[in-house]
Amino acid sequence: MEKTCSSCLATMRENMQLSLNFLEKELDKIHAGKASTKMLDGIKVDYYGSMTPIEQIAAINAPDPRQITIQPWERNMIPVIEKAIMAANLGFNPQNNGEVIRVLIPALTEERRKELVKKVKQEVEQSKINIRNCRRNTISDAKEMKDNGVSEDEIKKLETDIQKVTDEMIQKTDKLSDLKEKEIMTI
Repeated sequence: MEKTCSSCLATMRENMQLSLNFLEKELDKIHAGKASTKMLDGIKVDYYGSMTPIEQIAAINAPDPRQITIQPWERNMIPVIEKAIMAANLGFNPQNNGEVIRVLIPALTEERRKELVKKVKQEVEQSKINIRNCRRNTISDAKEMKDNGVSEDEIKKLETDIQKVTDEMIQKTDKLSDLKEKEIMTI
């Protein structure tokens, strides 16, 4: 029966880690005034009928802290990539010279920094909600196991372990949040 409790806990930990990984990716997309190629992650363009990530049809670089350059493998993709960046609503205004698209990263104002911190807090809160939902589902599974003959001591231990893992994951989200806020607010 112990296998059931440990597999239940392992599944919960795995699901919580997925939520944490997603949070990290979302926080990477929030720029802190420094150019990063990750800012364009998730943007897809129509490449001959299929939605394709920009990084698969172009070279993306951040030659300095204030700009990102995108050099498509095919010149006819320049307007398509430009439209996709505009449609992603990241606050960027791409410019092209017929060969390369330049995305200039504006310096952040105090007001914009506060907006970004607010967005970070929203992403972190969503991650915490997902972690708590994993905890709730696992506790529900534990109660089912109790009904199926698992001893009450094992269920109590499982519930204690569930809470420990949940607290650990919540702490990790708080650390990610603190780091990102510090990065955004540093001028």
